[in-house]
Order: sequence, then structure tokens, then C-alpha cells
Amino acid sequence: MNMEKDYIKLIFGLKLKQARTNKDLSLFGLAKITELSKSYLNEIEKGKKYPKTEKIILLAEKLDVTYDHMVSLKLDNNLAPIGEILKSGILKEIPLDLFGIQEADLIDIIANAPAKVNAFISTIIEIAQHYNLSRESFFLASLRSYQEAHNNYFEELEEKVLLFCKAFHIDGEATISIDELSAILIEEYGYTINEIVFSEQEELGDLRSIFVPKSKTLLLSVGIDDSQKAFILAKEIAYNFLEIKERLFTFSWIKFDNFDQVLNNFYASYFAGALLIPREPLINELNLFLSKTDPKPQEMIQLMNKFTVSPESFYQRLTNILPKDFQIKNLFFLRLSHEIGTDTYQIKKELHITNQQEPHANEMNEHYCRRWVSIKTIVESLKQKKEHFFDAQISRYENSNNEYLVFSSATPDPFKKNCLRSISVGILITPSIKKKFKFIEGDSVQRQLVGVTCETCSVQNCLERASPPIHLEQKVRNEKTDATVQEYIAKFS
Repeated sequence: MNMEKDYIKLIFGLKLKQARTNKDLSLFGLAKITELSKSYLNEIEKGKKYPKTEKIILLAEKLDVTYDHMVSLKLDNNLAPIGEILKSGILKEIPLDLFGIQEADLIDIIANAPAKVNAFISTIIEIAQHYNLSRESFFLASLRSYQEAHNNYFEELEEKVLLFCKAFHIDGEATISIDELSAILIEEYGYTINEIVFSEQEELGDLRSIFVPKSKTLLLSVGIDDSQKAFILAKEIAYNFLEIKERLFTFSWIKFDNFDQVLNNFYASYFAGALLIPREPLINELNLFLSKTDPKPQEMIQLMNKFTVSPESFYQRLTNILPKDFQIKNLFFLRLSHEIGTDTYQIKKELHITNQQEPHANEMNEHYCRRWVSIKTIVESLKQKKEHFFDAQISRYENSNNEYLVFSSATPDPFKKNCLRSISVGILITPSIKKKFKFIEGDSVQRQLVGVTCETCSVQNCLERASPPIHLEQKVRNEKTDATVQEYIAKFS
């Protein structure tokens, strides 16, 4: 698509609409006085068509504006910010079609209330700049919204996995082996697979694989474990079986050039997760686990180990299966990262199904609640020197009294040296959830009062607090000041 031509058409459309509305003319009215069809004029205003010279002269004459004004790319002050937005190409970056929005409709909304919409868009841009949000962050936020809108379950991809298993005569009820994954890539898709020492090059130290498209060579780091290798191989199969061309060539990713790469990376990852953790066996295993009245942490680890996947892949798969097959509609997924020797914990990935659940990322360098099981598993993993430390907790949030059953696993970060990370899935506890999870009403899972960040938390006498509740204290001070001001107003009225 030619960005310059598109921009010119959009600007002309905006100017035509502005000139028409300044004359208090409807599209029907303009069509009547120009003898041009209403549908044709509508196409022009939406930036889909650009009229020929004689039609521009006709429109200018009937709308009492000059020809030069109509063809100029300069917009009036109230539309100038829209011009900047269109010229920047940002609307081309936003995956509007994923959310059922047409670009022309968005432009129409902007043009109808330019001052208010421009102020809103400027606010969003200012917030993004203030928090140093990158283009990748924007893309990933769009993807997250797309996942959440579909409850993170994609039937078409699930069916593609079943078709793949049928085509390659793979038992969909059993775990597929690394040898089988490798054989499919080599024999069916013509891959060459080489293992090399990435750590010899400092710049490649954080990577686990590189795909060279010209020679169809997959380079794997010798340092990866079986779960990482299986996921990389399954993801490469997904790229081929789904016939994805616009893709990334490294794992983990370095940068995204466009949103298609982000979306396709997600599709391939989803396919890989569904292939490595077949739906029906997982449902059966989860039903057995949920029927227990006093499950032990080791039993959950044993459940995960039945599949050749990392804890993160397992928890991600839970976010597909729980909403679809167990009708658990309110849950969150968090990945926290911690550098050993520091007192900082960062949320690197999050997902919220149905509603925005309470634990969420904070970009203000505030301290996440140290009572979260997501943090406690990291602490215990370090203390007990365990490669995989699992725990569960029922967390009650002090602001809302909402309770969540949270499962969390802490492991060494496979992509960063001297770092640990925890993967957690939290489920909002409702009466129906209590019926599904037999052990919630018992004493097998610890209960804990928690907050979101220390700076906003009102829990009294918290021994785990990492920072004073400064935002809460400021709010209290403002409320007291306001109350005193109201007293003086009443006194001197």
C-alpha cells in the first residue's frame, strides 16, 4: 500500500467533509447540488477515492472554497493534529481489523469531533512517552487485548493441531517426542538442525535458536533443556504447517518489524503449546487433580512433568483450557522476573481473562506486594536451592476483598543469567469455583491478605512491606485537607 497516496486521499476526504459540514450540507444534499452519487462522495470522504480535477473544481465551486484549498495538504487548526496522526502512519500500525474496526470508521469518528478526539489521542501518546512505551510494547498490548477478547482460546488453531496429528499419524493422546519433532522438520520440511555454542558470542548469549531461511537451517543452542528444544521444534513445525511467511527468526525474539510478526509468533506458539500438551489428556489430568481434597505441591509438579514442556508453557496452556473446558472465566497469568542479589521484582508478562484482575503490571517502579505467592516461590526457590519450586495460595485483596486461588512455579530464567522467574495463574474464587476445586474450603492451601503494591496498600503492621504506603498516605492527607476546607467554607458562608 502506497502510504503517500493514502495520506493524500485521507486528507482530501477530511477537507471535503469539513467544507460540507461548514455549509450545513448532508451527503444527500451535496450529491443533489453536484449531481455526483452519494456513495461516490462517501467513498471520497472516507479516503478511499480521490476525484479527478474536473470533479474537484465542481466540489470547490458548490462548497464556496477555492480549488487550491481543496488540493492543499495543509489542514485547518482544528484538523491539523489529525493530519499529523495520518502522516505518521500510526493507524497502519494498529491492528484495527483484529477488533472489527475499519480505518475509515476511525477516521470518521476523529473527523466528527476533532478537538475532543485529538485531545484523547494526544493524552494516550503522552502517557506512552512518559512511561517510555516502545513500539514492541504497543504491539504486545494489542496482542494481549486480542487474546483476552477471545478468552485466549482459538478453536481454529486447536483444529489445525488435530489435522496435523492426523496427517502425520501422531497419537493426539500421547506426548510427542523430540526425535519425532526433529524427524518431521528434517524429512517433511527439508530442515537441517545444528547445535552450536551460542555463549561463545556474547551478543548471542540470551538466544536459544536461530532459523536461517535461505538454507532452512535451524541452529539450536547446546545449553537448552528438553522442554525448550521441544517447544522450538514444535514452533518451527507450526510455521510450516500453518504456512506462515511473515515470521521471526530467533527465539527469544529480538524485535518486531510489524504487527503481523507479533500475531504470527503468537499463532505458532499457541500451536506448539497445543501440540506438546494435547487438550484431552490435560483435561483428564486436571479433573483428577481438582477432585483431590488435600493435594500436595509435588502432585502438581508431577502433573506438569507428564508433558515435555516448561512451567511457563504449562501455565499458558491452562489459560487456554480453563476458560473453554472448565468455564473458569476470571483468571490472570503473570510472569515475574527477579535478579538474584536485588530486591526488585518485575512483571514481564501478564494476561487477564474476562476482566482486568487485581494483580497487574505497574510502570511507576512501585514494589509489588511481597505477600504474593508469585514472589514467595522465588524467595523459597533461592532459599531451598530448588530448580522448580511450586506453591499455591488463596490471596484476599484488602481493597476489594476479592479472593484468588493462585498457583505459582519459580525456576531459573532460561534467558537471563543470575535471574529467577515465577509463572503464576490466579483464579477468582466464586461459589461455582468452590464446587470445582474441592480443596478450597479446606486447610491445605494457605490464605493470605495481600495488596497490589506497597505504595498503595493499607494492610496494617505488614512485616513484609518493602515501601511505605506513600500514595495512600497522600490520599488520606488530601481527604483531611478537603474536609478542613469544607469546614471553612461552611463557617464563612
